[in-house]
Amino acid sequence: MQQLLITGGAGYLGSELARQASARGWDVAATYLSTHPPLAQVHWHQLDLRDSAATASLVTKLRPAVIIHTAYRQNGPDLWAATVQGTEHVAHAAQTAGVRLVHISSDALFDGELAPGQYYTAADPPSPISPYGKAKAAAEHAVETILPDALVVRTSLLYGGAQPGTHEQLVLDVLMGRTNLAFFTDELRCPIAVDDLAAGLLELVAAEQRGRLHLAGPTVMSRYEFACAVATAHGYDPGSLQSASSESSGVRRPRNCAMDSRPTYALLRTHIRNIAEVLGNHNQEAPHDTH
Repeated sequence: MQQLLITGGAGYLGSELARQASARGWDVAATYLSTHPPLAQVHWHQLDLRDSAATASLVTKLRPAVIIHTAYRQNGPDLWAATVQGTEHVAHAAQTAGVRLVHISSDALFDGELAPGQYYTAADPPSPISPYGKAKAAAEHAVETILPDALVVRTSLLYGGAQPGTHEQLVLDVLMGRTNLAFFTDELRCPIAVDDLAAGLLELVAAEQRGRLHLAGPTVMSRYEFACAVATAHGYDPGSLQSASSESSGVRRPRNCAMDSRPTYALLRTHIRNIAEVLGNHNQEAPHDTH
């Protein structure tokens, strides 16, 4: 039985990967920073990826067949240390131990200045404008420099699964009156169900894919359209949601981050579902699949 090491195993994607990989017969080890979910079949290891020596020690000790690196920090004073330097530590450890690496990257590393109807391909270089985007771009560059034969997978907003993720929960918090904000009508993404992404990643691992790929959802939709779909799926009136343009935020944000994932779909048996299939949103006309 081959061992798979998942960094950030307590996170939204990491825990779904751990669950599915265990069910597929992998010997799963996973790292966590403070707490981890109750997945008894997983070997848990507390690790701060900012500690290069501890990271190298764990990888050398376990010598897994593959590492899937999902850990990151989206904001805060340790954004760069956790997201960039932590990734560098994982990549160097994998290189030293001779371990394959799969790095999870993001559409946030694009500037979003595409015209409507256009898509970023996996060949497109990063063009980040936000601190998080710059960190993800630097992390991706580090992986591709240290381990040129690694697999880098860029993805988009995650949702679905047994428990709502960050983006889905934010919509629910607004609907329940816990916070108040408007959702942008001109910020386009390709949301993907977390369980579909996990299944797709495990397929790519089994096939020993390398290089850079895009794996996002098939539907291009605005954050407002996403929020409306979430509202309807959970039995709320989407008409209660506020909409706005991204310019109203006063901060330059990536707008059209649509990703072309068709080359990756062609490699997979996993069906990457659209948002209506995932959320069962049959009461509202969903945005059309565009590729």
